[in-house]
Amino acid sequence: MTYLYDLPKWPKFTWNESTLTSMLAAVGRKQGRLLGRMEGLGLAERNEAALRALTQEALMSSEIEGEILRADLVRSSIARRLGMDAAGQAPADRKIEGLAEMVVDATSNYEQPLTKERLFGWHRALFMEGHTPYPIAIGRWRDDAKGPMQVVSGQLGAEKVHYEAPAAPRLEKEMADFLAWENGRDALDPVIKAAIAHLWFVTLHPFDDGNGRIARAITDRALARSENSGRRFYSMSAQIRIERRAYYDVLELTQKDTLDITDWLTWFLGCLDRAITGSEGQLASILAKERFWKNHMGQALNPRQSLMLNKLLDGFEGKLSSGKWAKIAKCSQDTAHRDITGLIAKGFLIIDEGRGRSTSYSLKP
Repeated sequence: MTYLYDLPKWPKFTWNESTLTSMLAAVGRKQGRLLGRMEGLGLAERNEAALRALTQEALMSSEIEGEILRADLVRSSIARRLGMDAAGQAPADRKIEGLAEMVVDATSNYEQPLTKERLFGWHRALFMEGHTPYPIAIGRWRDDAKGPMQVVSGQLGAEKVHYEAPAAPRLEKEMADFLAWENGRDALDPVIKAAIAHLWFVTLHPFDDGNGRIARAITDRALARSENSGRRFYSMSAQIRIERRAYYDVLELTQKDTLDITDWLTWFLGCLDRAITGSEGQLASILAKERFWKNHMGQALNPRQSLMLNKLLDGFEGKLSSGKWAKIAKCSQDTAHRDITGLIAKGFLIIDEGRGRSTSYSLKP
Protein backbone atom coordinates (compact mmCIF):
# COMPACT_ATOMS: atom_id res chain seq x y z
CA MET A 1 0.00 0.00 0.00
CA THR A 2 1.36 3.41 -0.99
CA TYR A 3 0.15 6.30 1.13
CA LEU A 4 0.08 9.94 0.05
CA TYR A 5 3.13 10.98 2.03
CA ASP A 6 5.33 8.43 0.21
CA LEU A 7 4.41 9.60 -3.28
CA PRO A 8 7.21 11.47 -5.12
CA LYS A 9 5.31 14.77 -5.43
CA TRP A 10 3.86 14.84 -1.90
CA PRO A 11 2.27 17.17 -0.82
CA LYS A 12 1.38 18.65 -4.23
CA PHE A 13 -2.30 17.74 -4.30
CA THR A 14 -4.26 17.86 -7.53
CA TRP A 15 -7.96 17.97 -8.32
CA ASN A 16 -10.41 18.44 -11.16
CA GLU A 17 -11.50 22.08 -10.90
CA SER A 18 -14.37 21.72 -13.37
CA THR A 19 -15.94 19.08 -11.13
CA LEU A 20 -15.95 21.45 -8.15
CA THR A 21 -16.81 24.82 -9.72
CA SER A 22 -20.58 24.70 -9.33
CA MET A 23 -20.40 23.18 -5.83
CA LEU A 24 -17.95 25.82 -4.67
CA ALA A 25 -20.14 28.62 -6.03
CA ALA A 26 -23.23 27.16 -4.33
CA VAL A 27 -21.45 26.91 -0.99
CA GLY A 28 -20.19 30.49 -1.32
CA ARG A 29 -23.71 31.76 -1.96
CA LYS A 30 -25.05 29.87 1.07
CA GLN A 31 -22.28 31.22 3.30
CA GLY A 32 -23.05 34.78 2.18
CA ARG A 33 -26.79 34.36 2.56
CA LEU A 34 -26.48 32.94 6.07
CA LEU A 35 -24.11 35.68 7.22
CA GLY A 36 -26.44 38.28 5.73
CA ARG A 37 -29.45 36.88 7.56
CA MET A 38 -27.51 36.81 10.82
CA GLU A 39 -26.45 40.44 10.41
CA GLY A 40 -30.15 41.31 10.26
CA LEU A 41 -30.71 39.93 13.77
CA GLY A 42 -30.17 41.80 17.00
CA LEU A 43 -26.96 41.37 18.98
CA ALA A 44 -28.57 39.03 21.52
CA GLU A 45 -29.90 36.77 18.77
CA ARG A 46 -26.54 36.69 16.96
CA ASN A 47 -24.81 35.82 20.22
CA GLU A 48 -27.31 33.03 20.86
CA ALA A 49 -26.84 31.64 17.34
CA ALA A 50 -23.05 31.67 17.72
CA LEU A 51 -23.26 30.02 21.15
CA ARG A 52 -25.51 27.27 19.84
CA ALA A 53 -23.27 26.60 16.84
CA LEU A 54 -20.06 26.40 18.90
CA THR A 55 -21.75 24.23 21.52
CA GLN A 56 -22.91 21.85 18.82
CA GLU A 57 -19.45 21.89 17.24
CA ALA A 58 -17.78 20.88 20.51
CA LEU A 59 -20.37 18.24 21.36
CA MET A 60 -20.42 16.62 17.93
CA SER A 61 -16.65 16.70 17.43
CA SER A 62 -16.34 14.68 20.63
CA GLU A 63 -19.24 12.40 19.73
CA ILE A 64 -17.55 11.51 16.44
CA GLU A 65 -14.80 10.02 18.61
CA GLY A 66 -17.36 8.15 20.72
CA GLU A 67 -17.32 10.55 23.67
CA ILE A 68 -20.66 11.90 24.94
CA LEU A 69 -20.50 15.13 26.94
CA ARG A 70 -23.13 17.04 28.91
CA ALA A 71 -24.59 19.69 26.62
CA ASP A 72 -25.43 22.16 29.41
CA LEU A 73 -21.88 22.14 30.76
CA VAL A 74 -20.35 22.53 27.31
CA ARG A 75 -22.70 25.43 26.58
CA SER A 76 -21.94 27.23 29.84
CA SER A 77 -18.18 26.76 29.40
CA ILE A 78 -18.27 28.21 25.87
CA ALA A 79 -20.59 31.03 27.00
CA ARG A 80 -18.08 32.13 29.65
CA ARG A 81 -15.30 32.22 27.06
CA LEU A 82 -17.45 34.32 24.75
CA GLY A 83 -18.16 36.75 27.58
CA MET A 84 -21.83 35.75 27.75
CA ASP A 85 -24.07 34.95 30.69
CA ALA A 86 -23.54 31.31 31.66
CA ALA A 87 -26.90 31.21 33.47
CA GLY A 88 -25.33 30.40 36.84
CA GLN A 89 -23.94 27.05 35.73
CA ALA A 90 -21.16 25.59 37.84
CA PRO A 91 -17.78 25.20 36.11
CA ALA A 92 -17.49 22.06 33.99
CA ASP A 93 -14.82 19.42 34.46
CA ARG A 94 -11.32 19.87 33.05
CA LYS A 95 -12.07 17.87 29.89
CA ILE A 96 -15.01 20.08 28.89
CA GLU A 97 -13.18 23.28 29.79
CA GLY A 98 -10.24 22.24 27.62
CA LEU A 99 -12.44 21.37 24.65
CA ALA A 100 -14.27 24.71 24.95
CA GLU A 101 -10.94 26.52 25.16
CA MET A 102 -9.77 24.99 21.87
CA VAL A 103 -13.04 25.50 19.97
CA VAL A 104 -13.34 29.16 20.98
CA ASP A 105 -9.67 29.93 20.33
CA ALA A 106 -9.75 28.33 16.88
CA THR A 107 -12.69 30.42 15.72
CA SER A 108 -12.51 33.68 17.68
CA ASN A 109 -8.79 34.07 16.97
CA TYR A 110 -8.89 32.84 13.38
CA GLU A 111 -6.55 35.61 12.21
CA GLN A 112 -3.74 34.52 14.51
CA PRO A 113 -1.13 32.21 12.93
CA LEU A 114 -1.44 28.49 13.44
CA THR A 115 1.85 27.52 15.09
CA LYS A 116 3.37 24.45 16.63
CA GLU A 117 3.04 26.05 20.07
CA ARG A 118 -0.65 26.79 19.48
CA LEU A 119 -1.34 23.20 18.43
CA PHE A 120 0.56 21.94 21.48
CA GLY A 121 -1.61 24.23 23.62
CA TRP A 122 -4.78 22.78 22.10
CA HIS A 123 -3.49 19.29 22.75
CA ARG A 124 -2.74 20.09 26.39
CA ALA A 125 -6.23 21.59 26.68
CA LEU A 126 -7.77 18.32 25.47
CA PHE A 127 -5.64 16.02 27.61
CA MET A 128 -4.31 16.17 31.14
CA GLU A 129 -1.31 14.31 32.50
CA GLY A 130 -2.43 11.29 34.49
CA HIS A 131 -6.05 11.54 33.30
CA THR A 132 -5.93 9.59 30.04
CA PRO A 133 -7.10 5.96 29.67
CA TYR A 134 -3.60 5.05 28.44
CA PRO A 135 -0.28 6.93 28.49
CA ILE A 136 0.14 9.43 25.65
CA ALA A 137 2.60 12.17 24.79
CA ILE A 138 0.78 15.40 25.70
CA GLY A 139 1.66 18.74 24.13
CA ARG A 140 4.24 17.30 21.72
CA TRP A 141 4.40 15.24 18.56
CA ARG A 142 4.05 11.48 18.95
CA ASP A 143 7.27 9.47 19.17
CA ASP A 144 5.95 6.04 18.05
CA ALA A 145 7.58 4.45 21.10
CA LYS A 146 4.92 1.72 21.05
CA GLY A 147 4.97 1.17 17.30
CA PRO A 148 3.69 2.98 14.22
CA MET A 149 0.59 5.16 14.37
CA GLN A 150 -2.19 3.12 12.77
CA VAL A 151 -5.94 3.49 12.34
CA VAL A 152 -7.37 0.01 12.93
CA SER A 153 -10.69 -1.72 13.46
CA GLY A 154 -11.76 -5.22 14.42
CA GLN A 155 -11.16 -7.49 17.38
CA LEU A 156 -7.75 -8.16 18.88
CA GLY A 157 -5.91 -10.64 16.68
CA ALA A 158 -8.12 -9.92 13.68
CA GLU A 159 -7.50 -6.21 13.24
CA LYS A 160 -7.84 -4.46 9.91
CA VAL A 161 -5.35 -1.64 9.30
CA HIS A 162 -7.14 1.20 7.51
CA TYR A 163 -4.22 3.60 7.54
CA GLU A 164 -0.65 3.99 8.79
CA ALA A 165 0.68 7.51 9.38
CA PRO A 166 4.22 8.67 8.53
CA ALA A 167 6.93 7.67 11.00
CA ALA A 168 7.54 9.98 13.95
CA PRO A 169 11.03 11.17 12.82
CA ARG A 170 9.38 12.81 9.80
CA LEU A 171 6.89 14.85 11.80
CA GLU A 172 9.00 17.90 12.65
CA LYS A 173 9.65 18.72 9.00
CA GLU A 174 6.24 17.56 7.78
CA MET A 175 4.40 19.73 10.29
CA ALA A 176 6.68 22.70 9.58
CA ASP A 177 5.77 22.39 5.89
CA PHE A 178 2.07 22.07 6.69
CA LEU A 179 2.05 25.12 8.99
CA ALA A 180 4.02 27.25 6.50
CA TRP A 181 1.43 26.41 3.84
CA GLU A 182 -1.54 26.85 6.16
CA ASN A 183 -0.43 30.30 7.29
CA GLY A 184 0.64 31.38 3.83
CA ARG A 185 -1.28 33.71 1.57
CA ASP A 186 -2.04 32.28 -1.85
CA ALA A 187 -4.64 32.35 -4.59
CA LEU A 188 -6.28 29.15 -3.42
CA ASP A 189 -9.99 29.43 -2.64
CA PRO A 190 -10.24 29.58 1.20
CA VAL A 191 -12.91 26.86 1.38
CA ILE A 192 -10.75 24.53 -0.71
CA LYS A 193 -7.88 25.42 1.59
CA ALA A 194 -9.99 24.43 4.62
CA ALA A 195 -10.70 21.04 3.04
CA ILE A 196 -7.04 20.43 2.18
CA ALA A 197 -5.91 21.51 5.66
CA HIS A 198 -8.22 18.92 7.22
CA LEU A 199 -6.99 16.14 4.95
CA TRP A 200 -3.31 17.08 5.27
CA PHE A 201 -3.42 17.21 9.07
CA VAL A 202 -5.21 13.88 9.54
CA THR A 203 -2.83 12.30 7.02
CA LEU A 204 0.11 13.31 9.21
CA HIS A 205 -1.73 12.29 12.41
CA PRO A 206 0.96 14.04 14.48
CA PHE A 207 -0.39 13.33 17.98
CA ASP A 208 -0.90 10.13 19.94
CA ASP A 209 -4.58 11.03 20.34
CA GLY A 210 -6.94 13.91 19.58
CA ASN A 211 -6.01 14.24 15.89
CA GLY A 212 -9.63 14.22 14.70
CA ARG A 213 -10.79 16.91 17.12
CA ILE A 214 -7.81 19.12 16.35
CA ALA A 215 -8.26 18.60 12.60
CA ARG A 216 -11.86 19.79 12.90
CA ALA A 217 -10.74 22.81 14.94
CA ILE A 218 -8.24 23.64 12.19
CA THR A 219 -11.08 23.32 9.67
CA ASP A 220 -13.31 25.66 11.68
CA ARG A 221 -10.50 28.20 11.85
CA ALA A 222 -10.01 27.99 8.09
CA LEU A 223 -13.76 28.34 7.44
CA ALA A 224 -13.84 31.39 9.74
CA ARG A 225 -11.07 32.88 7.60
CA SER A 226 -13.05 32.09 4.45
CA GLU A 227 -15.97 34.10 5.88
CA ASN A 228 -13.77 36.73 7.54
CA SER A 229 -15.78 36.22 10.72
CA GLY A 230 -15.03 34.64 14.08
CA ARG A 231 -18.73 34.05 14.69
CA ARG A 232 -19.83 30.56 13.72
CA PHE A 233 -23.46 30.06 12.77
CA TYR A 234 -23.30 26.42 11.66
CA SER A 235 -21.46 23.30 12.77
CA MET A 236 -19.38 21.27 10.30
CA SER A 237 -18.81 18.59 12.96
CA ALA A 238 -22.55 18.15 13.46
CA GLN A 239 -22.91 17.27 9.78
CA ILE A 240 -19.80 15.05 9.83
CA ARG A 241 -21.37 13.21 12.78
CA ILE A 242 -24.44 12.50 10.66
CA GLU A 243 -22.24 11.33 7.78
CA ARG A 244 -19.55 9.70 9.90
CA ARG A 245 -19.32 6.46 7.90
CA ALA A 246 -18.95 8.34 4.60
CA TYR A 247 -16.40 10.66 6.25
CA TYR A 248 -14.14 7.80 7.30
CA ASP A 249 -14.62 5.96 4.00
CA VAL A 250 -13.63 8.91 1.83
CA LEU A 251 -10.64 9.72 4.07
CA GLU A 252 -9.39 6.13 3.81
CA LEU A 253 -9.76 6.05 0.03
CA THR A 254 -8.16 9.49 -0.44
CA GLN A 255 -5.05 8.70 1.60
CA LYS A 256 -3.90 5.95 -0.77
CA ASP A 257 -2.18 5.69 -4.14
CA THR A 258 -2.72 9.13 -5.71
CA LEU A 259 -2.46 12.83 -4.93
CA ASP A 260 -5.68 13.52 -6.84
CA ILE A 261 -8.08 14.52 -4.03
CA THR A 262 -11.14 15.39 -6.13
CA ASP A 263 -13.29 12.83 -4.29
CA TRP A 264 -12.37 14.27 -0.89
CA LEU A 265 -13.02 17.86 -1.99
CA THR A 266 -16.35 16.86 -3.53
CA TRP A 267 -17.45 15.17 -0.30
CA PHE A 268 -16.20 18.07 1.85
CA LEU A 269 -18.05 20.71 -0.18
CA GLY A 270 -21.23 18.63 -0.10
CA CYS A 271 -20.95 18.15 3.65
CA LEU A 272 -20.35 21.88 4.17
CA ASP A 273 -23.35 22.73 1.99
CA ARG A 274 -25.53 20.40 4.06
CA ALA A 275 -24.14 21.82 7.32
CA ILE A 276 -25.13 25.36 6.31
CA THR A 277 -28.57 24.14 5.24
CA GLY A 278 -28.92 22.41 8.61
CA SER A 279 -28.37 25.71 10.40
CA GLU A 280 -31.73 26.92 9.05
CA GLY A 281 -33.47 24.98 11.81
CA GLN A 282 -31.36 26.71 14.46
CA LEU A 283 -32.09 30.08 12.90
CA ALA A 284 -35.83 29.38 12.85
CA SER A 285 -35.69 28.51 16.55
CA ILE A 286 -33.84 31.73 17.37
CA LEU A 287 -36.28 33.82 15.34
CA ALA A 288 -39.19 32.11 17.12
CA LYS A 289 -37.60 32.99 20.46
CA GLU A 290 -37.18 36.62 19.35
CA ARG A 291 -40.86 36.79 18.32
CA PHE A 292 -41.90 35.19 21.61
CA TRP A 293 -40.29 37.92 23.69
CA LYS A 294 -41.54 40.69 21.40
CA ASN A 295 -45.08 39.36 21.75
CA HIS A 296 -44.74 39.30 25.54
CA MET A 297 -42.90 42.59 25.95
CA GLY A 298 -43.97 44.37 29.10
CA GLN A 299 -45.06 41.26 30.98
CA ALA A 300 -43.99 41.41 34.63
CA LEU A 301 -41.76 38.39 35.20
CA ASN A 302 -39.28 37.67 37.95
CA PRO A 303 -35.71 36.58 37.05
CA ARG A 304 -36.48 32.90 37.75
CA GLN A 305 -39.42 32.92 35.38
CA SER A 306 -37.40 34.60 32.62
CA LEU A 307 -34.57 32.11 33.11
CA MET A 308 -36.83 29.07 32.88
CA LEU A 309 -38.82 30.37 29.91
CA ASN A 310 -35.54 30.88 28.04
CA LYS A 311 -34.52 27.32 28.87
CA LEU A 312 -37.81 26.02 27.48
CA LEU A 313 -37.39 28.14 24.34
CA ASP A 314 -33.86 26.78 23.88
CA GLY A 315 -35.16 23.21 23.89
CA PHE A 316 -35.39 21.98 27.47
CA GLU A 317 -34.61 18.25 27.62
CA GLY A 318 -37.23 16.05 29.26
CA LYS A 319 -40.29 17.16 31.19
CA LEU A 320 -40.32 20.32 33.28
CA SER A 321 -41.53 19.69 36.82
CA SER A 322 -41.61 21.94 39.87
CA GLY A 323 -38.74 19.90 41.30
CA LYS A 324 -36.54 20.56 38.28
CA TRP A 325 -37.57 24.23 38.37
CA ALA A 326 -36.52 24.51 42.02
CA LYS A 327 -33.17 22.86 41.32
CA ILE A 328 -32.28 24.93 38.25
CA ALA A 329 -33.61 28.25 39.55
CA LYS A 330 -32.10 27.59 43.00
CA CYS A 331 -35.29 28.18 44.96
CA SER A 332 -37.63 26.25 47.22
CA GLN A 333 -40.30 23.89 45.92
CA ASP A 334 -43.02 26.29 47.12
CA THR A 335 -41.43 29.22 45.29
CA ALA A 336 -41.11 27.10 42.14
CA HIS A 337 -44.80 26.19 42.36
CA ARG A 338 -45.80 29.87 42.74
CA ASP A 339 -43.61 30.81 39.75
CA ILE A 340 -45.21 28.12 37.60
CA THR A 341 -48.75 28.95 38.70
CA GLY A 342 -48.13 32.59 37.81
CA LEU A 343 -46.94 31.67 34.31
CA ILE A 344 -49.97 29.45 33.76
CA ALA A 345 -52.26 32.33 34.76
CA LYS A 346 -50.48 34.65 32.30
CA GLY A 347 -50.77 32.16 29.47
CA PHE A 348 -47.09 31.17 29.20
CA LEU A 349 -47.34 27.56 30.39
CA ILE A 350 -49.82 24.71 30.24
CA ILE A 351 -50.12 21.55 32.34
CA ASP A 352 -49.19 18.48 30.32
CA GLU A 353 -51.83 15.83 29.77
CA GLY A 354 -51.31 12.36 31.20
CA ARG A 355 -49.62 13.68 34.31
CA GLY A 356 -48.65 10.30 35.78
CA ARG A 357 -47.03 10.40 39.20
CA SER A 358 -45.81 14.00 38.88
CA THR A 359 -47.17 17.06 37.13
CA SER A 360 -45.16 18.49 34.25
CA TYR A 361 -45.46 21.70 32.25
CA SER A 362 -44.78 22.93 28.72
CA LEU A 363 -44.82 26.23 26.84
CA LYS A 364 -48.28 27.11 25.61
CA PRO A 365 -48.34 26.56 21.81
